Amino acid sequence: MRLFGVILTTCFFLIYHSAAYALSGYWHYNEYLDLNPDQKQLTLSLANAVRLEPKPLQATQENPVKISVIYPGQQVSDYWSRNIRAFELRLNELGVKYEIHQVFTRPNLDIRQQSLSLMEALKNKSDYLIFTLDTTRHKKFIEHVLRGGETKLIIQNVTTPVKDWAHRQPWMYIGFDHEIGTSLLVDYFKKTLKPHSPYSVLYFSQGYVSAARGDTFIQAMTEYPLVSSFYTQANQESAYKITLENMREHPEIKLLYACSTDVALGAVKALKELGREDVLINGWGGGSAELEALQHHDLNVTVMRMNDDTGVAMAEAIKWDLEGKKVPTVYSGDFEVVSSEDKPDRIEMLKQRAFRYSDRH
Repeated sequence: MRLFGVILTTCFFLIYHSAAYALSGYWHYNEYLDLNPDQKQLTLSLANAVRLEPKPLQATQENPVKISVIYPGQQVSDYWSRNIRAFELRLNELGVKYEIHQVFTRPNLDIRQQSLSLMEALKNKSDYLIFTLDTTRHKKFIEHVLRGGETKLIIQNVTTPVKDWAHRQPWMYIGFDHEIGTSLLVDYFKKTLKPHSPYSVLYFSQGYVSAARGDTFIQAMTEYPLVSSFYTQANQESAYKITLENMREHPEIKLLYACSTDVALGAVKALKELGREDVLINGWGGGSAELEALQHHDLNVTVMRMNDDTGVAMAEAIKWDLEGKKVPTVYSGDFEVVSSEDKPDRIEMLKQRAFRYSDRH
């Protein structure tokens, strides 16, 4: 099978074997908290602060804090742009003075741009640097920052501490735990998918997100035969092309498990073109584009992040730091499962909760 130069894997044994070790270099979110009761209490306290009304900074701040943000925000998913909006609005409410410099790049691409932006952030002596971790190159960048020691590093979209960094962890890991979100989708499909139905996995690009969302899904779906799986280029076009050929090669597929918004929407386009409304497909994240697709019955289900929680949590953490308080190492926001069968009233209620900052005009 020739699929446009995209890395692919169709051997069930290899995929399943890798699933067992998907996050072997990381502490799982709840595992880390159980091993560190003091951290668990700090995380619970931060989660409580996120849900409450803002309490202004209780410390004198002479100079604005310098914040650098480097995000893979150039994608259909609006998670990243909403995250920054919620972050800034909460900082304003808390009375924190700040200067922010942000760079949005393309996922799985723009490595040189990310590298230059990181070096600039360190050169400018940013107080806080917000970045993500998905590839080996990202890991090397982060290790360089950790060796510097002055800039406090917030790892966004990762909630599983790296074991190799036990002696010196980033200041904070923050996001919506991919394993927890995936387990909610597993529960949904085990209730709705007929026993022994064949399925296929459409990964994000090769890296952490694919392992945490895709490999853990495979590991949990042992009663269902996996017939194919593919790494995409983390965009709609590659997912669309892969799905067209995948479905022609494996017409027996009853579920396409998609690891991201862009991947899901690309697959939806292909399924429509093939007239395969019988195939179940999920979203991952529950942003605006996914919710619209659910309402049109293009997607069957998604796991919806209470999106603005993480932006609010970062703002609260910086406020705590300025007040001299301890900040938790990990924080994961809340999820809700949303399906195409949900009534508009429920979806609207969840949108008001999830986008309570980022939807402000």
